[in-house]
Amino acid sequence: MALSATMFRLKVELADSDRGVYESLDLRLAQHPSETMAYLVTRTIAYCLCYEEGIVWSHGLSHADEPALWVKSADGRTTAWIEIGTPGAERLHRASKSCPRVIIYTHHDPALLVREVGRETIHRLDQIEAYALDRPLIEELGQRLERNTRWELTRSGGQLYVTVGGKSFEGALTPIALTP
Repeated sequence: MALSATMFRLKVELADSDRGVYESLDLRLAQHPSETMAYLVTRTIAYCLCYEEGIVWSHGLSHADEPALWVKSADGRTTAWIEIGTPGAERLHRASKSCPRVIIYTHHDPALLVREVGRETIHRLDQIEAYALDRPLIEELGQRLERNTRWELTRSGGQLYVTVGGKSFEGALTPIALTP
């Protein structure tokens, strides 16, 4: 018998002063049985930090040819391809050729991503945005994620501030240089 996804409901008060985005989000998250909590939290933060009209969750880990998230225009074109973790160089090359904007959020050591993108030629590598999330922040948020959770998520000056259940946590959102 196949394992089913674990469902979470997350209400987020988003204050992204770096982009001027202030929203109340009511998210439904499906955690695939093979998905780690760190990946789920990173995917959720990526959704919030990239939030704009047209952002959608992909079909998830079971569809290897899709990103974790993408932004689609009203006419169905993909305008942003958002990856989580350490995607392969070939995957990034395909994404960059098919979409004008590619963004990566990683919860792993950024050196792994830099090493991976150095393995092959990647179309428009210099235009791919990559960010490392502070690992202790991801772990703290993962420990506090329950079936129904509320976050207050603020991004300001490259720092993330998250309040969960009256406790506040912070961590850096560090840009990763993919080209020398």
